[in-house]
Amino acid sequence: MFGVGGIVSDLTGGLRGPHLKGSVVLMRKNALDFNDFGATVMDGVTELLGRGVTCQLISSTHVDHKRGPREGGRGGEPGAVAAADEPALHHHGREQVRGHLRLVGGQAGGARRHHRQEQPRRRVLPQDHHPRQRARPRHRRLRRQLMGLPAGQVPLQPRLLRQRPYLPHQMPAALKPYRDDELRNLRGDDQQGPYEDHDRVYRYDVYNDLGDTRDVLGGSKDLPYPRRCRTGRKPSATKPDHESRLLPLVGNVYVPRDELFGHLKQSDFLGYTLKALVDGIIPAIRTYVDLSPGEFDSFADILKLYEGGIKLPNIPALEEVRKRFPLQLVKDLIPMGGDFLLKLPKPQIIKADEKAWMTDEEFAREMLAGVNPMMIKRLTSTLDPSKYGDHTSTITEAHIGKSLEGLTVEQALAGNRLYIVDQHDNLMPFLVDINNLDGSFVYATRTLLFLRGDGTLAPVAIELSSPLIQGDLTTAKSTVYTPQHAGVEGWIWQLAKAYASVNDYGWHQLISHWLNTHAVMEPFVIATNRQLSVTHPVYKLLHPHYRDTMNINARARGLLINAGGVIEMTVFPRKHAMPMSSMVYKNWNFTEQALPDDLIKRGMAVEDPSSPHKVRLLIEDYPYAADGLAVWHAIEQWVTEYLTIYYPDDGVLQGDVELQAWWKEVREVGHGDLKDAAWWPKMQTVAELIKACATIIWTGSALHAAVNFGQYPYSGYHPNKPSASRRPMPAPGSEEYALLERDPEKAFILTITNQFQALVGISLMEILSKHSSDEVYLGQHDTPAWTSDAKAQEAFRRFGARLEGIEKQVVAMNGDPRLKNRTGPAKFPYMLLYPNTSDHTGQAEGLTARGIPNSISI
Repeated sequence: MFGVGGIVSDLTGGLRGPHLKGSVVLMRKNALDFNDFGATVMDGVTELLGRGVTCQLISSTHVDHKRGPREGGRGGEPGAVAAADEPALHHHGREQVRGHLRLVGGQAGGARRHHRQEQPRRRVLPQDHHPRQRARPRHRRLRRQLMGLPAGQVPLQPRLLRQRPYLPHQMPAALKPYRDDELRNLRGDDQQGPYEDHDRVYRYDVYNDLGDTRDVLGGSKDLPYPRRCRTGRKPSATKPDHESRLLPLVGNVYVPRDELFGHLKQSDFLGYTLKALVDGIIPAIRTYVDLSPGEFDSFADILKLYEGGIKLPNIPALEEVRKRFPLQLVKDLIPMGGDFLLKLPKPQIIKADEKAWMTDEEFAREMLAGVNPMMIKRLTSTLDPSKYGDHTSTITEAHIGKSLEGLTVEQALAGNRLYIVDQHDNLMPFLVDINNLDGSFVYATRTLLFLRGDGTLAPVAIELSSPLIQGDLTTAKSTVYTPQHAGVEGWIWQLAKAYASVNDYGWHQLISHWLNTHAVMEPFVIATNRQLSVTHPVYKLLHPHYRDTMNINARARGLLINAGGVIEMTVFPRKHAMPMSSMVYKNWNFTEQALPDDLIKRGMAVEDPSSPHKVRLLIEDYPYAADGLAVWHAIEQWVTEYLTIYYPDDGVLQGDVELQAWWKEVREVGHGDLKDAAWWPKMQTVAELIKACATIIWTGSALHAAVNFGQYPYSGYHPNKPSASRRPMPAPGSEEYALLERDPEKAFILTITNQFQALVGISLMEILSKHSSDEVYLGQHDTPAWTSDAKAQEAFRRFGARLEGIEKQVVAMNGDPRLKNRTGPAKFPYMLLYPNTSDHTGQAEGLTARGIPNSISI
């Protein structure tokens, strides 16, 4: 019923002679567990009084030659077994029980848990600790909680309690065997699976669990991919090279117990919310939402979604779905007759002005300060002409010459005034297959932009290209459109911008968001847990930035990116979505995940040693880059100050066996399909380690924040960011062109995402764009006792102070009228890279479009 979460969660008494006082917190094994939801706190009290939880300290100074790891000797001498006593309710109420321990033994080095325990939760906060507080360290906690095992088993695997970091050669001899044993257990290389809920096994697998009708991603040159966590489930009955999938509503995809969501985290409800979406809301939308027939009629029709939602008729079939959810709070998500489906908040992009999204200024601004601001660059065609012929852009000086404020094209190029968002080469290889799908017609687009004298961008031409098969070649048929703002030609220009936005939406979801943050991060999570001890300083540095990543990725494989999942329902590549991301992964480069490297590669910045950030932006008012460089620099300073405490020179790093094994495994296994790439750092210098760790932290925190938490604020009104397009540009004389003349809003809406796709996509974005109630932001720790190293604590305090300074800078820049790209016509200030470290009030919960969590936690 209850499980130990963070046993000895605070040892406030310290050593008093041979005794050490501490406390243990029992937590219901799952706040949303169907079978356990009706249990009472007294069940936990009874378990405590019955000595159901005991603990034992292991000395780090006295070796017990008779007993030790696997009872083979060499380990530290164990103290007496201590039982929890004097149970009392924890301050979190009926979900937790608190007991006390009096531990006997030598210096606290490890802890051995005894007797039974059922599934524990991950993070238990000390009684007087709040996740947003950065108080002085007063508690000691397990860096890994004691994981649940089936009742009756007595585990003999200690968990290290040390807050003091140790490189492998510094570990006390009495504890070194336990360090090695723990890593061996976590690797679990002799455990094939399937793994149980209480297991803590970190192993790798390919993406062979998306459904039997989808290709295996990873393990081949044709379809390379980062590795994901192995679940050990049985092979599919119909395709032995595929892993079997779970039945709907039956269990969760396995992740190691350490990776489960925090007990009180709002995202603990995420899995059930997604299941309610897939099993309740989507069927209701598909079957019962019928506004005209299955289409919106106008922009005003779409706006009704934010004015009360859609009232459903009686839905007997959905009552059966509701019965499958025993919990009332889950039932509340499943609609029924008379309910208002999709009671949606108004997205920020239309809060101040419902039409501002249609302006050229806002369209261009979102390329610098939107949800996907890392695509703008200067780019030349890279398609193989032997397969695709000549794909040189058809945009000429005749198209844009009058839009350059009196400059020639050569002058504009020389002055760094012309930029491009080029999706042509990215999408053209897939367009034949995509456009053969029912209800799909997508262009490959190039959008050319001019940097005006006031620092804002203006779109000056959009090229729409579709594939043209000529013999053995797939060439392009292209048309260029230029800005028009009246009559039917004005609506043609609006459609051209919409086609470009469709490209941007799909690339954002599949590449900028899923691939470049979620997917590429998981191998680092797995390798860190397999190769770096919890006492390793690099583990302590990186671990906060892995929180919940494997869990949300597992849920995505189960419900979102799988065959027939929500992404395939709503984003234009549909069943080609994941193969498209695999194609892009072929050219992924870890070093270019670092923001300065990315900006230089895209031609948005140049190296400048005199600049505070060592690079100078070519567009000064580039909110994503300006805020991002400040955050990147703060991360890099923090990582430098921290790592140089433990690595005074390159020789120490080269001799660190755990670190070298970690990097080797990241490169050769986790990202093994790219292991031969020349860009991988060799990990022979401290500078290389600093850059690698800064890049990992940036990817898991700021980069993900920039592409995730603006999804609903920018795309929740789908005409601004449509996820698909369904038919070609209307040709003069056609019925579609006549409709565009007669009812332009209707024609526009019939061209972009259909009603079903829009409602499902908006529902998903609302779920995924929210900050959770227990978010831990960059510059914070979920416990103040993350290390006992005073130098590291002081460096971290400086890091937090720098981030608070960046917050003030962001607010000041957003209020500067000279920086027009900060808010734009929509009056929606760019806050996605506002760290939010200084907010202790809890006001950042929900759809705030601001704040940088430590990790990819949703």
